[in-house]
Amino acid sequence: MQEAIPYKSHNGGGRSPLHYSLEGADNGGGRRLVTNGSETSVRKLVVENAVIVFGRRGCCMSHVVNRLLLGLGANPAVCEVDEEKEEAVLNELSIINGGGIQFPVVFTGGKLFGGLDRVMSTHITGELVPILKEAGALWL
Repeated sequence: MQEAIPYKSHNGGGRSPLHYSLEGADNGGGRRLVTNGSETSVRKLVVENAVIVFGRRGCCMSHVVNRLLLGLGANPAVCEVDEEKEEAVLNELSIINGGGIQFPVVFTGGKLFGGLDRVMSTHITGELVPILKEAGALWL
């Protein structure tokens, strides 16, 4: 009989190099980024990536946003946040943008784009691809 593997011990070997994890311990997969109370680490991620998705680890809505962007040809950076770091990261993102932010949240071109509802609505209306092109996430 096969043994079930706990979710936390899963080795994320198939992850993209643009897959970050904000946590205290090594996650075995993406890059480890430990925040220290300043917004510089999160701000750096936002500025350095054309498109980045911040979300809770294992959140289905974050997965939907990521898959939609991948389906359009963009390769978004994904930053999964553990529960212990969630409040600190939300505070850092709020300092950057001066507003209340909820996960999942998408940044394009270093600016707040919105959450799942904004991504879906702009995709349905056909406005998402031009926004991704302008941010440098799509070339064609």
